[in-house]
Amino acid sequence: MKRHVALITGATSGLGAEFAQQLGRSQHNLVLVARDAQRLEAKAVRLRSDFGVEVEVLSADLTTDDGVASVSARLTDPARPVSVLVNNAGFSLVKPFEKNTVEEEAAQLRILVRTPLELMHAVLPGMLARSHGRVINVSSVASFIPRGSYGAAKAWVTNFSRSANLRYGPHGVKVTAVCPGFVHTEFHQRMGADMGGVKPWMWLNVEPVVREGLADNAAGKAVSIPSKRYATIVALSRFVPDKVAAAVGNRGR
Repeated sequence: MKRHVALITGATSGLGAEFAQQLGRSQHNLVLVARDAQRLEAKAVRLRSDFGVEVEVLSADLTTDDGVASVSARLTDPARPVSVLVNNAGFSLVKPFEKNTVEEEAAQLRILVRTPLELMHAVLPGMLARSHGRVINVSSVASFIPRGSYGAAKAWVTNFSRSANLRYGPHGVKVTAVCPGFVHTEFHQRMGADMGGVKPWMWLNVEPVVREGLADNAAGKAVSIPSKRYATIVALSRFVPDKVAAAVGNRGR
């Protein structure tokens, strides 16, 4: 039986690498997208060896029009349909909004909002024509609290995923925003954040976050908040003052 194909952005580390691992284990062929071609090839070799699946690599900078266009072209290739899209690539800025340049803020907004928008727009027509598809947009619990321009961008991801799941779910295309809290990845190290203020109990591991996200997507849930602790935090955030919610979200700066 022909295997489904999953395309994952930001696939060489953290949540993206774990999505590739778990989807490969479930016998999906893979398309791995990231900027670092060498790391992509190394990851592809391991996945082919571990799971016996086909793995394509696509080196692309998703903060650029050309990079997004190359991935969109792969998503719209009718001869090689993609059944699962994982929009995971992204970064955050460690400084407050007013201390970043407008170019830095625009690049963050580009990769967190415009890039997943364009990739979803590319892949959806084929999925709808086949009456089958899955889209996972990696968002954040920051989308539920005042957390600067990063939280605002992730709020778009979460709310658009909810809307898309309502519209396309009945037609066989499930769309889910996966909204983790603090996760043990390279994410905070790359942004240069001081994570000393984050309590140990607030950290999550990548394996259960991805496992829960995939399960919730398969079940047709529009929003996945991995772990009961963060589901409780998000529920309580609706009843606390913005100042208190923002203080929690800003610990990782």
